[in-house]
Parts: sequence; structure tokens; C-alpha cells
Amino acid sequence: MFQVQWTDAAAATYAELRAKAQASVQARARSKQVKATKDEGLFKQVHKCVTHLQTNPRHPGLNTHEFHSLENPYEADGKVFEAYVQNQTPGAYRLFWCYGPDKGQITILAITPHP
Repeated sequence: MFQVQWTDAAAATYAELRAKAQASVQARARSKQVKATKDEGLFKQVHKCVTHLQTNPRHPGLNTHEFHSLENPYEADGKVFEAYVQNQTPGAYRLFWCYGPDKGQITILAITPHP
């Protein structure tokens, strides 16, 4: 099991997605709607992706692969990886991460919609 570290930007995005989902749950409870909203679904998917990364960064559902457009903040020649939060969705979210700074740790660099 890996310990997860967050960059400030990734932590802010995660907190924003969580806040939107919580607000959506509360609004849905007030209006007595049953169906979950897109904000709730997106946060659930992001959380699941983070959980899979913690337990197995090579989980097949993550479709993890090396990403060359970002630099590793810890090692000049270190690799940065992209994991799929969503797939086959317009503007599907991606999570960018790397190993480190210490052994047994993963740092989440960014959570962003695919361009």
C-alpha cells in the first residue's frame, strides 16, 4: 500500500470536487431526488482512482501509462504517469502522478479534464 502525497493544485482540485459533490447530495436530499448528479459521480470516480493508485498503481482499470509533457518534481529523469479517472467521455478526467518523494509514496500532481 502506497502513502499518497498531494501537490497544492491537486489537493485543491480534489477538495473542490468533493465540495461540489457534497453540495449536490444536500440539494438532492432537500428536493427528494433519487438520481445522483454528475458532480457526485465525478467525485466518486476520482476517489476510486486514488484508492486504486494507493493499493495497486498498475490496476488495469487505471490504464496507467507514462506521460511525457510533465516533469517529475523529485528527479530530473523520473517518470510521470497518467491514470484514467474516466474513459470514453467527452472531457474525461485524468490524474497525473509520480513515485516519491520517498520509497512507498506516490505524489498526485494534478487532476484535470483531458484536453
